[in-house]
Amino acid sequence: MGVVIIDGSTIRDFVNDEAAFTKSIDKGFTDLDLNNDGVLSRSELRKAFESLHLIESHFGVDVAATPEELTDLYDSIFEKFDCDHNGTVDREEFGNEMRKIMQAIADGLGSSPIQMALDDSEQSLIKQAADLEASKLPA
Repeated sequence: MGVVIIDGSTIRDFVNDEAAFTKSIDKGFTDLDLNNDGVLSRSELRKAFESLHLIESHFGVDVAATPEELTDLYDSIFEKFDCDHNGTVDREEFGNEMRKIMQAIADGLGSSPIQMALDDSEQSLIKQAADLEASKLPA
């Protein structure tokens, strides 16, 4: 477990580093594309968001949602990612939406630093942003 201190500039610098961000997005997309068909299906994207466990709790308090509510939520997320409405999410659509999400996180953080505990094995985009920032610090 590692502790990092980040602010909006940490995330923004990562998103603006085309090589680093694209590499991370490509890896993430490949990991999510379970059947290796080059696109993400509704179920593949849903599994990814389910694994984040964002819906089950709100500030540590369990939240009960009906299966119908969860399906509606995940369907709305999928529709946001599926920009051309062809029923799948391609690598470009995935990257564009993840860029928007990361920029929104950066905007939300602003210049106020926060301390986060991250699993060392975790390869989240936020951890990768922190790692990129740390790699630029003088030794």
